[in-house]
Amino acid sequence: MYTIAISNEKGGVAKTTTTLSLGAALAELGRKVLLIDLDPQANLTLALGFEPHNIALSSGDLLLESVPLLSVCQKTTFDNLELIPANSKMDRAEQLLPIHLNYASRLSDAIQEASPMPYEYLLIDCPPAIGAVTRNALDAANLLIIPTQAEYFSAYALRDMMALIRNVRSESNPSIAYRVLITMLDQRNRAHRTIREQLHSTFGDGLFETIIEIDTKLRESPIVGMPITEYKPNSRGSRQYRVLAQELEAYVKQQTNRQPT
Repeated sequence: MYTIAISNEKGGVAKTTTTLSLGAALAELGRKVLLIDLDPQANLTLALGFEPHNIALSSGDLLLESVPLLSVCQKTTFDNLELIPANSKMDRAEQLLPIHLNYASRLSDAIQEASPMPYEYLLIDCPPAIGAVTRNALDAANLLIIPTQAEYFSAYALRDMMALIRNVRSESNPSIAYRVLITMLDQRNRAHRTIREQLHSTFGDGLFETIIEIDTKLRESPIVGMPITEYKPNSRGSRQYRVLAQELEAYVKQQTNRQPT
C-alpha cells in the first residue's frame, strides 16, 4: 500500500480535483484506491455524491475519536474506489488535535492499526492550510503531491511547502518524498509558460512531467458527482490524469525496487 498526501496551502490549485481524478484514473487501471477527505469543506465528499450532513462517521471521528479506519470507509458507485468522507466534525480538528499526545501521528497510527488493508493506494485530500490536520497527512505519507498553478502567488506558496517537508523529514517522517504537479495551465498564456519553465528549472526531477491543462469539464465533474474519467472519459482532463496515473505508477515501482529486501 502506498500513501499519498495532496496538499498546498494555496487554495484554488485543483487539489481536490487532483485527488479525485488521479484516484479514479488509478482505479480505472484496476488498483484498489481509498480516498481520505481531511478538508472541512468536504468538497471531495460532495464530488463523489455524498451529502456530508447525512454521514454518521467521518474523518473527524477517525482523527479525534480514534474510530477504527475501516469502519469509516464508504463504498462509492465506482469500481475500486472507496472514500473516508468529511463532515462538520472536521471543523474542530485543527483546534482539538493538538491537545492529544502525539497528535501528528494519529492518522499514521490509524493506518498501521488497520493494516493490512485491501487497498493499493491511499490518497489524502488536505485542507488549504499548514496545520495539525495537514501534518497528520504528511506524517502518514510516502509521497506528497503539491498541485500548483503556473502563477506567481501559487508558485510562491511552494516555499512554505518546502519548509514543511524539511520539518517533517527532520521530526517524524524522514523518508517522505515530494513531487510538484502543474495544474490549470493555459498554454496560450505567456506568463504561464514562463513560470512553468522556472518551476522546471527549480525543481527538476521533483516536478511531474505530466501537466494538467485548463479544462472546463474538470470543473463540471464534481457538480455531477463523478470523476472526470467517468463524466467525460475522452476529455483532455481525463487523458492527462490517466497519463499522470501511469507516471505515478512508474515512480512508485522505481521507489519500491530501490528499497532493500
